Amino acid sequence: MSSLLAISSSLVYLILADSVVALLLALICWGLLRWNTRCPVPFNRVYLACLLWALAASAVTLGLISLGGKQAVGPGHQLLASGWIRVAVLLDMLLGVALLWRLVPRGDGHRITLGNACLCVGVIAVLALIPLAGFSR
Repeated sequence: MSSLLAISSSLVYLILADSVVALLLALICWGLLRWNTRCPVPFNRVYLACLLWALAASAVTLGLISLGGKQAVGPGHQLLASGWIRVAVLLDMLLGVALLWRLVPRGDGHRITLGNACLCVGVIAVLALIPLAGFSR
């Protein structure tokens, strides 16, 4: 019974943490999309796309952590040295582009362009990788 409570509380915490991360991602994406498309973009759809993206990224991260826990990796091991992590980052970025492109409309009823979705995901990836570059030295 206690393990069931621990698992359920961990899932609730994971969803709450992902919603906070998705809010930050959505604010960045919404600002970029409003600036780049020069027309109103609904924030709730941007938030939905970012929330789904953050939940999927958390699931992939948990899977990689459980997979990497079986391997003996020293503390000096660089994060992006593994091929699995590089593939996971690439698939995560492609998922983010697909979710933003398919779920976010512009104010005039059309979808945002694929280039705008790539711009948002690229900016978020750069902002996420800046702290990792400092830790890898």
